[in-house]
Amino acid sequence: MTRNVGSKRSRMNRRTLSWVAAAGIAVGIAAAAPLGRTERVASAQAAPEAGGAAAPEAKVTKLFSKDLEDFPGKEGLMITVEYPPGSVDPVHRHRAHAFLYVLEGSVVMQVKGGKEVTLKPGDTFYEGPDDVHTVGRNASKTEPAKFVVFLVKDKGAPLPTRVK
Repeated sequence: MTRNVGSKRSRMNRRTLSWVAAAGIAVGIAAAAPLGRTERVASAQAAPEAGGAAAPEAKVTKLFSKDLEDFPGKEGLMITVEYPPGSVDPVHRHRAHAFLYVLEGSVVMQVKGGKEVTLKPGDTFYEGPDDVHTVGRNASKTEPAKFVVFLVKDKGAPLPTRVK
Protein backbone atom coordinates (compact mmCIF):
# COMPACT_ATOMS: atom_id res chain seq x y z
CA MET A 1 0.00 0.00 0.00
CA THR A 2 1.32 3.46 -0.93
CA ARG A 3 0.87 6.43 1.37
CA ASN A 4 0.36 9.92 0.01
CA VAL A 5 3.19 11.91 1.58
CA GLY A 6 2.80 14.82 -0.82
CA SER A 7 -0.10 16.39 1.03
CA LYS A 8 -0.20 20.16 1.40
CA ARG A 9 0.60 19.85 5.10
CA SER A 10 3.59 17.57 4.38
CA ARG A 11 4.92 19.98 1.77
CA MET A 12 4.51 22.90 4.20
CA ASN A 13 6.36 20.99 6.94
CA ARG A 14 9.20 20.10 4.53
CA ARG A 15 9.37 23.73 3.37
CA THR A 16 9.49 24.99 6.98
CA LEU A 17 12.22 22.49 7.83
CA SER A 18 14.17 23.61 4.77
CA TRP A 19 14.04 27.23 5.96
CA VAL A 20 15.11 26.27 9.46
CA ALA A 21 17.99 24.17 8.10
CA ALA A 22 19.08 27.01 5.80
CA ALA A 23 18.98 29.47 8.69
CA GLY A 24 21.08 27.14 10.85
CA ILE A 25 23.67 26.70 8.13
CA ALA A 26 23.73 30.45 7.48
CA VAL A 27 24.32 31.21 11.15
CA GLY A 28 27.16 28.68 11.24
CA ILE A 29 28.78 30.20 8.18
CA ALA A 30 28.37 33.73 9.51
CA ALA A 31 29.87 32.83 12.87
CA ALA A 32 32.95 31.47 11.09
CA ALA A 33 33.15 34.11 8.34
CA PRO A 34 35.92 36.71 8.39
CA LEU A 35 33.89 39.85 8.99
CA GLY A 36 36.60 42.20 7.72
CA ARG A 37 35.48 41.63 4.11
CA THR A 38 31.90 42.70 4.55
CA GLU A 39 29.97 45.54 3.02
CA ARG A 40 28.40 48.05 5.38
CA VAL A 41 24.78 48.56 4.38
CA ALA A 42 23.24 50.86 6.94
CA SER A 43 23.20 52.32 10.40
CA ALA A 44 19.97 52.18 12.32
CA GLN A 45 18.59 55.53 13.39
CA ALA A 46 19.20 55.93 17.08
CA ALA A 47 16.22 56.50 19.30
CA PRO A 48 16.42 59.42 21.72
CA GLU A 49 17.12 58.52 25.33
CA ALA A 50 15.09 59.96 28.19
CA GLY A 51 17.50 62.90 28.56
CA GLY A 52 17.01 63.91 24.93
CA ALA A 53 20.42 62.72 23.70
CA ALA A 54 20.46 60.16 20.91
CA ALA A 55 21.56 56.63 21.80
CA PRO A 56 24.60 55.30 19.91
CA GLU A 57 23.72 53.93 16.46
CA ALA A 58 23.84 50.25 15.57
CA LYS A 59 26.17 49.25 12.73
CA VAL A 60 24.57 46.89 10.18
CA THR A 61 26.89 45.00 7.82
CA LYS A 62 25.84 42.89 4.85
CA LEU A 63 27.61 39.52 4.80
CA PHE A 64 25.89 37.67 1.97
CA SER A 65 22.80 37.70 -0.23
CA LYS A 66 21.40 35.11 -2.59
CA ASP A 67 18.36 34.94 -4.86
CA LEU A 68 16.20 32.00 -3.82
CA GLU A 69 15.37 30.34 -7.12
CA ASP A 70 12.86 27.92 -5.53
CA PHE A 71 10.95 30.94 -4.21
CA PRO A 72 10.53 33.44 -7.06
CA GLY A 73 10.93 37.06 -5.98
CA LYS A 74 12.58 36.13 -2.66
CA GLU A 75 16.15 36.47 -1.48
CA GLY A 76 18.14 35.30 1.51
CA LEU A 77 20.20 38.00 3.22
CA MET A 78 22.69 37.60 6.03
CA ILE A 79 23.77 40.61 8.10
CA THR A 80 25.56 41.36 11.33
CA VAL A 81 24.33 44.01 13.73
CA GLU A 82 26.72 45.60 16.21
CA TYR A 83 25.18 47.48 19.11
CA PRO A 84 27.53 49.86 20.91
CA PRO A 85 26.91 50.16 24.66
CA GLY A 86 23.48 51.76 25.23
CA SER A 87 22.34 51.35 21.59
CA VAL A 88 18.55 51.34 21.01
CA ASP A 89 16.64 50.64 17.78
CA PRO A 90 13.49 52.55 16.83
CA VAL A 91 10.23 50.60 16.51
CA HIS A 92 10.28 48.94 13.08
CA ARG A 93 9.34 45.92 10.99
CA HIS A 94 11.24 43.90 8.42
CA ARG A 95 8.48 42.35 6.26
CA ALA A 96 10.72 39.28 6.28
CA HIS A 97 11.40 36.09 8.17
CA ALA A 98 14.32 37.06 10.41
CA PHE A 99 16.39 34.47 12.29
CA LEU A 100 18.72 36.09 14.84
CA TYR A 101 21.71 34.48 16.60
CA VAL A 102 23.66 36.34 19.31
CA LEU A 103 27.45 36.23 18.92
CA GLU A 104 28.66 38.61 21.67
CA GLY A 105 27.21 40.57 24.58
CA SER A 106 23.52 40.67 25.52
CA VAL A 107 20.56 42.11 23.63
CA VAL A 108 16.95 42.74 24.59
CA MET A 109 14.29 41.92 21.97
CA GLN A 110 10.51 42.03 21.78
CA VAL A 111 7.87 41.91 19.06
CA LYS A 112 4.40 43.38 19.51
CA GLY A 113 2.30 40.96 21.54
CA GLY A 114 5.34 38.95 22.66
CA LYS A 115 7.41 38.92 25.83
CA GLU A 116 10.56 40.99 26.21
CA VAL A 117 13.55 38.63 26.26
CA THR A 118 17.22 39.11 27.07
CA LEU A 119 19.47 37.10 24.79
CA LYS A 120 23.07 36.07 25.44
CA PRO A 121 25.68 34.47 23.11
CA GLY A 122 24.23 31.34 21.53
CA ASP A 123 20.60 32.44 22.01
CA THR A 124 18.21 32.82 19.08
CA PHE A 125 15.19 34.99 18.23
CA TYR A 126 12.67 34.99 15.38
CA GLU A 127 10.65 37.79 13.79
CA GLY A 128 7.94 37.03 11.25
CA PRO A 129 7.04 39.22 8.25
CA ASP A 130 4.00 40.68 10.04
CA ASP A 131 5.75 41.29 13.38
CA VAL A 132 6.44 44.79 14.66
CA HIS A 133 9.81 44.89 16.44
CA THR A 134 8.98 47.03 19.47
CA VAL A 135 12.18 46.50 21.49
CA GLY A 136 15.70 46.04 20.17
CA ARG A 137 18.59 47.25 22.31
CA ASN A 138 21.90 46.44 23.89
CA ALA A 139 21.25 45.14 27.41
CA SER A 140 24.47 46.82 28.59
CA LYS A 141 25.45 50.47 28.92
CA THR A 142 29.14 49.48 29.11
CA GLU A 143 29.71 46.49 26.78
CA PRO A 144 29.03 46.13 23.02
CA ALA A 145 26.82 43.37 21.58
CA LYS A 146 26.85 41.66 18.20
CA PHE A 147 24.45 39.31 16.44
CA VAL A 148 23.93 37.79 13.02
CA VAL A 149 20.56 37.80 11.25
CA PHE A 150 19.47 35.61 8.35
CA LEU A 151 16.48 37.12 6.52
CA VAL A 152 14.19 35.67 3.89
CA LYS A 153 12.59 38.68 2.20
CA ASP A 154 11.19 40.11 -1.00
CA LYS A 155 14.05 40.77 -3.40
CA GLY A 156 15.14 44.40 -3.22
CA ALA A 157 12.86 45.27 -0.29
CA PRO A 158 14.35 47.61 2.33
CA LEU A 159 15.60 46.00 5.54
CA PRO A 160 13.78 47.95 8.23
CA THR A 161 10.66 50.07 7.84
CA ARG A 162 9.90 52.44 10.71
CA VAL A 163 6.57 52.04 12.49
CA LYS A 164 4.95 55.05 14.11
